[in-house]
Amino acid sequence: MNIHEISDYKSEYKVISDRPYLHGDLFVGNDIRFEDDNIIKSADDKLICNAVNRGRVAIFIDGSNLFYAALQLNIEIDYTKLLVYLTKGSQLLRAFFYTGVDRSNDKQQGFLLWMRRNGYRVVTKDLVQLPDGSKKANLDVEIAVDMMNLAPHYDTAVLVSGDGDLAYAVNAVSYQGVRVEVVSLRSMTSESLINVADCFVDLDSIKQEIQKTSHSGFNYR
Repeated sequence: MNIHEISDYKSEYKVISDRPYLHGDLFVGNDIRFEDDNIIKSADDKLICNAVNRGRVAIFIDGSNLFYAALQLNIEIDYTKLLVYLTKGSQLLRAFFYTGVDRSNDKQQGFLLWMRRNGYRVVTKDLVQLPDGSKKANLDVEIAVDMMNLAPHYDTAVLVSGDGDLAYAVNAVSYQGVRVEVVSLRSMTSESLINVADCFVDLDSIKQEIQKTSHSGFNYR
């Protein structure tokens, strides 16, 4: 399926029986509770995701966003631990990692090769130098298109990004019956993205689960 076919299936919805996480009682009050209290929205807007049956899971990681979040937390991400944590024993369809690349950076190339060989589908775009001298590659379109193209094939999307530009894509796949979990650092996460997600996990609350315990292995930069 390509981008021109997206409109062909926008109106497709999977019935509840095809989305296992939708079964169970639903209670709405001062707290929002799904799946008999397995997903709880607290007063401070922090959401804890713990669905009993997430079905097939697809993971979409904004590499640059995660890198800067890790800098804020002063940790190094262990990408093996991260994949295990985000999958949580569910059936993994794909784990995508999106990043800008500097072809002359051998260390980064080694890291991306390691990622490809350890469970990640790596999507790259060459970095573009901005007038201020910094370099950037925006992969929002790639993330959005992949989320929409694959939506008929997964039940839960895990989006590791705080970028509000992805809110429209999250809302679009939600209308196809997909459950969306957003994982990001709260201070770097757009309100619009949190508002359209089914649940939100602050990276600060799980940093002990996903950080490196030593300086061995590859770093992102």
